[in-house]
Amino acid sequence: MTTRQERVEEFLRAEICEIMRREIKDPRLGFVTITEVQVTKDLRHANVFISVMGDDQQKQASLSVLQRAAGFIRGEFGRHAHLKTIPELSFKFDTAVERGARIFELLQQVKPHDEE
Repeated sequence: MTTRQERVEEFLRAEICEIMRREIKDPRLGFVTITEVQVTKDLRHANVFISVMGDDQQKQASLSVLQRAAGFIRGEFGRHAHLKTIPELSFKFDTAVERGARIFELLQQVKPHDEE
């Protein structure tokens, strides 16, 4: 990964967070955290990984809102970023947080057995 990719990824993550906080007022958008952004080498596409607090219905609703707002978010990002190419955005779930919580839960269940 190039330094330029890393800079664009970090800038894109920060800007999307700010745009979501400031501009998107949809009540279906739950507590969303952007965990990672991956940009292709040509900077034309970006996968935005999100984590959503709530049940499956809330997660799907939040993802749906973000997918429909992708064009708007891209346009707002384009106004702030002085890039030749503004990446197309794809929002996806990041299950790493949930997997980590599940592993922690399993370790807590095993821990009392180790103490015996």
